[in-house]
Amino acid sequence: MKFFVIGDVTVDHLYDLHHLPAPGEEVTPIRASMQPGGAGGTISVTLARLGHSVLLAARVGEDPFAEYALSNVRASGVSESAVQRDPERLTSTITVMQPLGGKRAMLSYGAANRELDPARLKKKDIDSADALIVSAYSLIAGPQREYALKALGYAKKADVTIFLDLGIGAVNAVGTGLLDTVVGCDYLLLNQHELLALTGTSSISAALAVLGKRGVQRVVVKVGAMGSIVWTPDETELIDAVKVGEAVIDSTGSGDTFVAAFAHAVLSGQPLTKSALAANAAGVLSATSVGAQTRNISAGDLDALLDK
Repeated sequence: MKFFVIGDVTVDHLYDLHHLPAPGEEVTPIRASMQPGGAGGTISVTLARLGHSVLLAARVGEDPFAEYALSNVRASGVSESAVQRDPERLTSTITVMQPLGGKRAMLSYGAANRELDPARLKKKDIDSADALIVSAYSLIAGPQREYALKALGYAKKADVTIFLDLGIGAVNAVGTGLLDTVVGCDYLLLNQHELLALTGTSSISAALAVLGKRGVQRVVVKVGAMGSIVWTPDETELIDAVKVGEAVIDSTGSGDTFVAAFAHAVLSGQPLTKSALAANAAGVLSATSVGAQTRNISAGDLDALLDK
């Protein structure tokens, strides 16, 4: 299958800490790592490793970080024909600080990604794809938002299957204004916090009711260690998490890997519930290594887990 993916490509700086530093405090990390990341990059790499043809739309700078950010994209065979270079802005970076037993803090700099030029989007690339995957960070603002909206318009007219993955940064930035965008997409993927923020509700059931009234047809809610919830106007089902027998080390990029595996399963002809189960498996597998793209997940890996 052929996928067109719109999303960020970044360099991730990952720090495991005893605690987050207070103002003026200097701390020594338990572990530090630099890895290629970003939703667009991670989704693309995962799909390519699962055997699909992938075209990635992103924008990087002309700095040394650009080649590192794209290293796994290039190694996995993802097409870079829609990757743009920015002569003025830096390649995007994300700093992730994970304290022991606490919630992680993140410092994200959109940089070159936010300047993705919509004039360079080729309609034929959308028309020839089997599916379009859009990371909602692409919908925050600026030229990148215009690019994503233009691509969504092309995909709807060409009847290309659309997967839209939300992120808390995008929901916080755009708020309930994203509701108009999600209508008409074939699959909406998001976590519980994003779901509530998107709909302005206080419970999952109320939020899903809001989406149903707006005409949304298929929703997958990521609920962490519990697995995921699949919803259509006719059914709601909790899909249990998959146990892989390996320790969870780093959840960076697990949600993006989840999206890629879900899209892979759907386009492979699997029903909604089994697609969500495959996504659960891929998400936890990705967390068994440090970095969003470190764990190479194949279709055989997923089949082996799901056949148990």
